[in-house]
Amino acid sequence: QVQLVESGGGLVQAGGSLRLSCAASGRTFSSYAMGWFRQVPGREREIVASVNSGGGSTHYADSVKGRFTISRDNAKSTMYLQMNTLKPEDTAVYYCAASTISWYRGTIKDFAYWGQGTQVTVSS
Repeated sequence: QVQLVESGGGLVQAGGSLRLSCAASGRTFSSYAMGWFRQVPGREREIVASVNSGGGSTHYADSVKGRFTISRDNAKSTMYLQMNTLKPEDTAVYYCAASTISWYRGTIKDFAYWGQGTQVTVSS
């Protein structure tokens, strides 16, 4: 079992920045890939970014490339999402998730553990 707790969401003006954190406990943090997803009402949950178990390989959705940076600190069992140049369309509930394998294969189905979500609202 893995328990995930997100923090760092909030309200920010367009062009601003936020940093999300995801603290993990339970299974060995360094053994599995992690990801950030987001969801708005009426739409499917979508991948924002993922990082492999060692932290050396990352993947980003096209909509956030160049603006968001995912990272992880395995010593602290914590993952981060630095979000810069935020846009109103980034408004969503952001979830962190832990995969069952060590790398991202392009499917949400590999992510078995989820946090409770944190709201990010970007005003125009």
